[in-house]
Amino acid sequence: MKDKATATGKGARAGTGRKTTGRRAVTVTDIANAIGVSRATVSLVLRGSPLVHADTRARVEAELRRQRYVYNRGAANLRRQTSSSVALVINDLSNPFFAEFAAGVDEALGARGYVTLLGSTAESPERQQAVLSTLMEHMPAGLILSPAEGSDSAQLRQVLGAHGNVLLFNRELDGADWDFLALDNQRGAYMATRHLIELGHKRIAFFGGHADSSSCRQRRAGYAQALEEAGLEVEDDRMIESAPNRLEAASRTGELFAREPAPTAAVCYNDTVALGLMLGLASRGIHPGRDFAITGFDDISEAAVTTPPLTTLAVNPRERGRQAAELLLRRLGEPEAPPQRTTASVELRIRESSGAPRP
Repeated sequence: MKDKATATGKGARAGTGRKTTGRRAVTVTDIANAIGVSRATVSLVLRGSPLVHADTRARVEAELRRQRYVYNRGAANLRRQTSSSVALVINDLSNPFFAEFAAGVDEALGARGYVTLLGSTAESPERQQAVLSTLMEHMPAGLILSPAEGSDSAQLRQVLGAHGNVLLFNRELDGADWDFLALDNQRGAYMATRHLIELGHKRIAFFGGHADSSSCRQRRAGYAQALEEAGLEVEDDRMIESAPNRLEAASRTGELFAREPAPTAAVCYNDTVALGLMLGLASRGIHPGRDFAITGFDDISEAAVTTPPLTTLAVNPRERGRQAAELLLRRLGEPEAPPQRTTASVELRIRESSGAPRP
């Protein structure tokens, strides 16, 4: 997948075509006349309609290939004053969570006849503006956006204009009045921290993420809530920031042990941070799960098969992608409805990475 608009999924709709030679553009009429069917039949084949008999479909498709017909989606959209595409912009394609989320979005949109235009921002607001500007040139029917850290709603409005069919995912933006699909970040981190406390840990760090991200603030709030309820002190130097990726998390591992007594456990911002921390601990001769307890957040596919298997908050990213798509499709059907906020629940999955403290 690439940062610029990349079409995936189903849902081609009839339009004009062109050949890449010097001849005039090949049209739907040319295809229909060549094999003695109606324009409507060719259009149905281009849309993937099941109403066309299999033999007729095969004849049409063969003629499309023979004449090298190229579907012109932009022209079709202009004629209909609508669009068969939806833009999806996420902040980190290298994170397996977002790869699974994107797959869920594409599955749900494809089932409804839309294609997905995918962009990735690599956590850069500047890159986000550029990606959105390019995607908006394709006139998508709507946008699903997981904002980059440091995003500004006013800047987003500059590039999106009056486009109201927008769904934000996971990260809130001040001043934004678009639909929002949230994860239950605070409760999830609360459950993870409470689990470690019940195992007997008293020195627990919060590891990873950046404090200016709403999802990180919410997860830190859940962490602090559990500590305070247990009568444990919330210490600033035990909340360690890191980019939400594996490499930086591994490189920041030493900060956990900058002073004594060191923590015996860490609630990690997400699974990729937790997996990075495991690598960092192993390089120091510290065995995750046995010498140091770790929890993650997301339950990516790798979490259950890493060594040791990772205790984490299950979010079901593919299902969240399908949910995001359905919410946006609902918005397309009810463009004047007030903005909706939806919160997806999370579930604690206890595995071997969160052992009790050593005596």
